[in-house]
Amino acid sequence: MAHADRIELIKKIEAQRGSHVICYLTSVRPGVGASMGDDAVRTMFDHLLLLPERPVDKIDIFICSNGGNGVVPWRLISLLREFAKSVGVLIPYRAYSAATMLALGADEIVMHPFAEMGPIDPTVTNEYNPVDPHTQRPIGISVEDVKAYVSFIKDTVGIRHEDELIRAIEILAQKVHPLALGNVERFISQSRMIAKKILLTHMNNDSDRHKIDETIETLASKLYFHGHPINRKEAREELGLKVVDAPPPLEVAMWELYKSFEEELRNRELFDPMGEIYRQVADPAPLDPNNPQIPIVPIASFTRLNDKLAIVESARLTSVFERTLRLVVVGSGQQGEPLIRSETLAQGWGHSTAPEPPPAA
Repeated sequence: MAHADRIELIKKIEAQRGSHVICYLTSVRPGVGASMGDDAVRTMFDHLLLLPERPVDKIDIFICSNGGNGVVPWRLISLLREFAKSVGVLIPYRAYSAATMLALGADEIVMHPFAEMGPIDPTVTNEYNPVDPHTQRPIGISVEDVKAYVSFIKDTVGIRHEDELIRAIEILAQKVHPLALGNVERFISQSRMIAKKILLTHMNNDSDRHKIDETIETLASKLYFHGHPINRKEAREELGLKVVDAPPPLEVAMWELYKSFEEELRNRELFDPMGEIYRQVADPAPLDPNNPQIPIVPIASFTRLNDKLAIVESARLTSVFERTLRLVVVGSGQQGEPLIRSETLAQGWGHSTAPEPPPAA
């Protein structure tokens, strides 16, 4: 879909909703993870400054993301409340983790039939986390996994004696740095605090206290699995969220808009570094005699790739976060496959104003 056509779709949704629509999508492409980051808040501010007045009656955020920094939803909701009397969230597909937190701050959540939200239990990563021996990167610690380990020892295994419980905690501390475990506790408290602050932007701390506490407890702990998909019926009937179904014309427009972003972010294409390298080799490439399925790729062969990792778009402005990678062959593995090093050459936000509509016939 051409860029100008997508802008027209955004305007169509604005007309149906009586709102100003700002789209925020991070890549959900397999192998190319992108998350909601602090830098997007500054970019969102650029779009808000282009609104015709302040405050406008309603802003809708069209969101698709696997999540990210847990502080970003609070910053975005606080900013949106400065510029709009009412905030809506439109979910065409995934709104997990931090994106779910953002939806909690909406006066109304409009979910497509294909839409999903998810639990808000955080995964913690810092310098004290255990390191993956293969990638040498810190392994994220799920807050709920730590709690589940303690529950498993006490409730499932049935260990209640104080000395035995201390021993179980010591075993955990041998695998995970004690400061990393302390960070887990801090993130539990922070996640629940931010969720409550977000809900209180449109709910009452006195009359809605029980509902707020129950919603947070369910999203943070009672769903047990961080990847649990919450459909619109479950979100409305079991979580008590302000979820409405998209009426048919809006449903169609939301999906068409998402498909355009899906194509631009290449969300349905698996990122395959080895395949990208093979495509750069002369065709036909000589094959490894020990493994005829693998072409021989000379060391120092490389290719450059440009990836779009996030988009913020409104009727007046388009902002895209792009990354340029260089994939370099640095050796061969045990099976003869190329060993590849990924180098980030450049990354950052770029901005362009919306194209002018064609002149009337």
